[in-house]
Amino acid sequence: MKKMKYVLNGFLALALALMFTQCTDKKAENGNSTEITATVPGSMKIAYVEIDSLLTKYKFWNDLNEQMIQKEENIRTTLNEKAKDLDNDMREFQRKLENNGFVSQERAEQERVRIVQKQQKLQELQEKLTNELQTENQKNSLQLRDSINSFLKIYNKDKGYSLIISNTGFDNLLYADDAFNITDEIVEGLNARYNPSKK
Repeated sequence: MKKMKYVLNGFLALALALMFTQCTDKKAENGNSTEITATVPGSMKIAYVEIDSLLTKYKFWNDLNEQMIQKEENIRTTLNEKAKDLDNDMREFQRKLENNGFVSQERAEQERVRIVQKQQKLQELQEKLTNELQTENQKNSLQLRDSINSFLKIYNKDKGYSLIISNTGFDNLLYADDAFNITDEIVEGLNARYNPSKK
């Protein structure tokens, strides 16, 4: 099974190599810039987008990311304040216990129960806020993907690419000529469409 996987990967790599070696220059319709496309039987056009670069330059994602950072900081501050308050209560309880500060054993037990309940509420709050943050992160990722996909459908009506590949580091592409990189073009189009006042 592994051998079959390696053979298939080899064929895929060979096909990609053939596509990249059969490049042709093509004048773009808008001005003197040239557009280089990979040609294979059927005139297949290929381009790629560097996702890391796109994310650092896309204003919509930067705004979402900044909001998430602020939320995370607010959550941390809230949890730290409550943890500090709980820690003070625990120290005060321990101090009174060591110095026979409680009027009765029953009163000491009541205070201990109150502190344990406070600790449980803090843990529940932490879980709740963490889950909310994760849910919002997932929602933001879906919004990002939808935003990019909807733009690419419009963008590609004029460009006519057969395939637009995403590239994150070396995850998908080990090598590609920079001429196939349309990242800046995509970022420019996405940012032109983004209107933060609509939110």
